[in-house]
Parts: sequence; C-alpha cells; structure tokens
Amino acid sequence: MIALRGYYAILDVLPAQSHDGARAAARAARLLAGQPAMLQVRAKGAPAAALAALARAVLPLARAAGVPLCVNDRLDVALAVGAQAVHLGQDDLPLAEARAVAAGRLLIGISTHNPPQAEAAIAGGADYIGLGPIFATTTKANPDPVVGLDVLRRIAATSPIPVVAIGGITVQQAAAVAAAGAAAAALISAVETAPDPEAAARSVNAAFQSAAPNRPDSGR
Repeated sequence: MIALRGYYAILDVLPAQSHDGARAAARAARLLAGQPAMLQVRAKGAPAAALAALARAVLPLARAAGVPLCVNDRLDVALAVGAQAVHLGQDDLPLAEARAVAAGRLLIGISTHNPPQAEAAIAGGADYIGLGPIFATTTKANPDPVVGLDVLRRIAATSPIPVVAIGGITVQQAAAVAAAGAAAAALISAVETAPDPEAAARSVNAAFQSAAPNRPDSGR
C-alpha cells in the first residue's frame, strides 16, 4: 500500500526533448527535492522507447528519494522499467484489461473528468483517480471542461480511494483543494516555474498536512 497525500509531481517532457535523459533527470531531481507523494513521467507523443529511457533515467533518483515512480499512459513501459504505478487516460488501455495485465504488479491511476467517469474507475478497481481539470489549465492542447471544487468535494466525500486533483492548480490554491477533500494535488508549471520549486512543493505538502484527511487512510 502506498499512501498518497500532498504534492503529486509530474515530469512533463515534450516529445522533442524525450531523448534528453540527462536533462529529464536534472528536472526530476528538482521535483524530488520537494518530497512528492509520487512522481509521474509524462511524455505525450513520444515513442515508447524514448519514454522507457526517460523512466529508466529517473527511476534511480526516485528510489533514492523513496518516492514511487509512475509512468503515464503506457502500461507496457511501466512494467518494463520496474515502475511502481501507471496512470491511464480515458482513451488508454481499459482498466479491466490493465488490471489483468498488471496482475497486481502496479498501482493503477485513472484520469477522470466528471462524476460518471470517476464512479466507473472506482467501481472498476482503480487504486486512485485523477480528477480534473479543477481549474482552467494551459498544459493541454484540448482540455476537458473545468470540474471545479464543488464536484471535487462531492466525489472525494464518497470515494474509497485517493482522489488526486489536477488542472490549473496554483500553490496558493492547494489549501482549497485539500479542504475540498482531495488526497493530493498535481501541479506542473506552478512548481517548475516557481522561483524556488522545492519551497513551492513543500508549501503544497504543508497545505495538505494542515487539512483534515478525507478519511483515516488516504492510501489503499
């Protein structure tokens, strides 16, 4: 069981930069300094081989920091590199098939964008769900409609698994997201572009530490 609470880090790599493992590792080290609950490697549009190389470059750093590594979209890559988790979108391998292939070797997170999707992922046996975008976001070319804090609050109140809020969240908004019942918050540009990324990440963790957990155990 992995507890999932606080800052959820995402190393978002552009396809053109996906072959630069050294640069990715340097960025990952800065994110890991903020003590995230999980570090996800994401490289939308990059070949599987490039994503695997990125994950292998980052994995030793994550292990040394005691942070579980998650691979975005690609279950095969997550298994091949020895990651602890995979995060799947609505258009990726269906959850039931992913669970059958993973056979308990990976935690599986599912991106959801509305209550029906969240309910389906929970019922299907996901280990955690990502919910968003909570606020308007600029990190996706075609973002889904904004979910908002009210929907987050309703889903988190009844979810038996951790809910990770994502999308347009700033360091200053982390407290409101935590108060709405999220187990964690995924921030990308808000942390990486901060004057002090480590301090920004620790501020997010502090916001969740100050908020009462949605349930006694926010892991599964």
